[in-house]
Amino acid sequence: MNTTFPLHTAIEPGILYFGTPVVLISTTHEDGSPNLAPMSSAFWLGWRAMLGLGSRSKTAANLLRTRECVLNLPSAALAAAVDRLALTTGSDPVPPGKLKRGYFHVADKFGRAGLTPVASDTVAPPRVAECPVAMEAVLEATHPFAADDETQNGSVLGFEVRVQRVFVHDDIRLPGTDDHVDPDAWRPLIMSFQKLYGLGPQVRESTLASIPEHLYRGPDIERARRAAVRTTG
Repeated sequence: MNTTFPLHTAIEPGILYFGTPVVLISTTHEDGSPNLAPMSSAFWLGWRAMLGLGSRSKTAANLLRTRECVLNLPSAALAAAVDRLALTTGSDPVPPGKLKRGYFHVADKFGRAGLTPVASDTVAPPRVAECPVAMEAVLEATHPFAADDETQNGSVLGFEVRVQRVFVHDDIRLPGTDDHVDPDAWRPLIMSFQKLYGLGPQVRESTLASIPEHLYRGPDIERARRAAVRTTG
């Protein structure tokens, strides 16, 4: 066994984005028009997601006001479209902090990105037709970050959202199944230290994969079904 390892070195990076999926969040403005914003501070537990957003962003304001959104997951093939939204904001005027970083206002985010809005089933914000995955969601709770530090308190919020509908392109569904995504077909766009990457091939069969997916199904799925019935009934 090789017992020689590289030594750790203490560093102080300005950000800790070691690699997470890119999400295009669609929300609606006060006039009902859509906003579309890229972000990558997101993770999922069951049918819930935690989203980290700057509290002064237009997406945060829309989400707090309407309490609904769509989480659109672009594939690596959509990197150019996502990048066209970089440094854009739906806020007018542009907040001073974003202005300092070079952001500028864009009213039609879908048009700038070259993406297509399609009507959602359970929420007002549209889905992105080109994204292989789109999850309609509602806001359940808001969690302040860094409440212990008066210099940061209130600047970043964690949004806990509950997914109501999951839509996928058929070409990423596992053949022969109704509700499973094929990990070998799904190639998410990944953000790592502000740079965009694709997902590489599987490196090893996971022991965790021996657990059937249906054993993870929680009560939010049945709750989502009831919400869909109320919407379409």
